[in-house]
Amino acid sequence: MADQRLFSYGTLQLEQVQLSSFGRLLDGQPDALPGFRLTMIEITDPEVIAASGTDQHPLVLASSEPGDAVDGTVFSITDAELAAADDYEVDDYARREVLLASGTKAWVYLSAAHSPTGS
Repeated sequence: MADQRLFSYGTLQLEQVQLSSFGRLLDGQPDALPGFRLTMIEITDPEVIAASGTDQHPLVLASSEPGDAVDGTVFSITDAELAAADDYEVDDYARREVLLASGTKAWVYLSAAHSPTGS
């Protein structure tokens, strides 16, 4: 049962990544993550690069600018798919629960280096 919500602002929105990670295309709706800004990092994991087709991946960081928000998609996924997403994401990312612009609570992968501990 798809009872988890996962917000993606990056490569998990790509069809080829969804097919390789979850074996299906995910159902999602546009949303935004307020209070964050987008940056890019270089990924070195060959499996992630092969799945996404690039070594440049987006990463969000907390922002002090009141109008900052990162657009993306919120997906309904299963517990097993959430575990698969954890396997896909490299150590630069840490999964945290956030409140999206729509009021939906969802998991998101934030910068592990700049993310508070806990969920």
